[in-house]
Amino acid sequence: MRRWSELAERVAATTRTSEKTGLLAEYLRSLDPADLPTAAVFLTGRAFAETDQRATGLGWATMATAIGAVAGVDRETLREAYDRFSDLGLAVEDVLVRVGHEPDPAISPTLREVSAAFEAIERASGPAAKAEILRPLLARCDPRTARGVVKVLSGDLRIGLREGLVEAALAKAFDRPIDDVKRAGMLTGDVGRTALLARDDVLASAGLTLFHPLKFMLASPAENAEEIVRRLGPLVWVEDKYDGIRAQLHKRDDVVRLYSRDLHDVSAGYPEVVEAARALPWDGVLDGELLGMRDGVVLPFVALQARLGRKKPPPELLADVPVVYVAFDLLGLGPGRGAPVQPTLDRPLEERRRLLASMELPLVGAGGAFALSRLASAGSAEALEMAFAEARARRNEGLLVKDPRSPYTPGRRGYGWLKMKKALATIDCVVVGVEVGHGKRHGVLSDYTFAVRDETNDRLVTIGKAYSGLTDAEIAAMTRWFEDHTISRHGRYRVVEPTVVVEVAFDVILRSARHKSGFALRFPRIARLRPDKAASDADTLATVERLFEELQPGAERLVTAAARVSAAPPVGTTASLALKVRRAARTDG
Repeated sequence: MRRWSELAERVAATTRTSEKTGLLAEYLRSLDPADLPTAAVFLTGRAFAETDQRATGLGWATMATAIGAVAGVDRETLREAYDRFSDLGLAVEDVLVRVGHEPDPAISPTLREVSAAFEAIERASGPAAKAEILRPLLARCDPRTARGVVKVLSGDLRIGLREGLVEAALAKAFDRPIDDVKRAGMLTGDVGRTALLARDDVLASAGLTLFHPLKFMLASPAENAEEIVRRLGPLVWVEDKYDGIRAQLHKRDDVVRLYSRDLHDVSAGYPEVVEAARALPWDGVLDGELLGMRDGVVLPFVALQARLGRKKPPPELLADVPVVYVAFDLLGLGPGRGAPVQPTLDRPLEERRRLLASMELPLVGAGGAFALSRLASAGSAEALEMAFAEARARRNEGLLVKDPRSPYTPGRRGYGWLKMKKALATIDCVVVGVEVGHGKRHGVLSDYTFAVRDETNDRLVTIGKAYSGLTDAEIAAMTRWFEDHTISRHGRYRVVEPTVVVEVAFDVILRSARHKSGFALRFPRIARLRPDKAASDADTLATVERLFEELQPGAERLVTAAARVSAAPPVGTTASLALKVRRAARTDG
């Protein structure tokens, strides 16, 4: 593990892709076959392969307990180090260096020992048991190696590596065609397994495996209709972009599994969909969306949120927020009765859709828990704009625009699919708080909390937070301003003078108890700074209430029943440790 950590440091030190690839290839080529899969997976910043359903279950408090025991420091010392670096791995290294932690190199753990420890942590029950496994592992690590272990555990590697670069390194290391490596990676969803296939020159043996989810094909964002048609045309296919939960369905006989976008099994949360799929006379893999739907009308996402993370939704919730699976793509198909499922990913979308249509699924809105998405075509920018307006009228987010000739490329955000979304409106808000950013924005104040004016009570009330929209130059300039106009500090968060106005774009306004305004903005982003406006010119709570009524007619009525049975917050399926640290450091409430 020490050598792996040294490699990670060298890779992080260069910005040249070719040099990163060369360093990785040389390292991967030198590994024993037993270490190769583990090293490759760790290089993607994961403790387990992406399609592996296991998770270590380590939270910030557990990590802090183990690190504190090794370094002999309290949690506040570790939190202060994290505030300095915005990186848990670097914070741990810094703390261990400061206390002079230097164990005998002879006891440094191997890659296989670290992997075995991660597996033991996953199996252990309870924070105390997990900490007792992590503590001796870290105790054997020098500060640099401990940094590597923690970075993998937290999923926050930050050395300038994408999975595609690891695949390129595997191709270079073992002199294999890069397209063959990528295809094997797409089918297996496991870069460790792909590494062994590349080493043994059997990449062609990679196949579609049921109940091992594929990564999802992603759509690139676009707003301009003319640009979309020019890029994908002359004829494009369009589907409503639903505000639901992306899900992959795997079926063999009466065994059905649903996988979320982060590749976790969520079948138990949607029993009506699983039951409906069991009766279908084929085996295969579908890509689609889970939607809350009643009487053919799609419920707003806030209603569907009541079912997120529920492993056993109560009968009342199943009745109040019925869910439909809307299929829009076919990734594998078999005739059933145990026959092999053949992958269809390489076939053009028009052929995949033709096979999907032959399954005789009802169109969405026709009733039942299983449906086929509506599909239309557009041959001009005008037709695309009209289709977009119609999708919005059906209360959907926008459109997915697809090239009918495109293959399905798991895990890739190419230009075969484009998502056409536009902000419904913008509002002018006052920045009341800022926070130190993460990653490349470490050291600058890039996370803005903003508010609108409550004229009735003569105060500012928060309505959201945004991390994107401004240029690096604008963020740097505003950082200097906020540093000079800080009222108080609370860990990483600062309360600032409420004089800066920003124009905020968003997709939807939702009722929310999270903010003092009683509302939240879905997908907020900063459209621009408004130095021409004073805080007194910002929009009011009354304006937000009016927009809510105009943009979300009847939404509250649709959500009320779901809210009755979802008083307890649902348990999320995943959360990065970096995010947990970030939340733990916040004291602004």
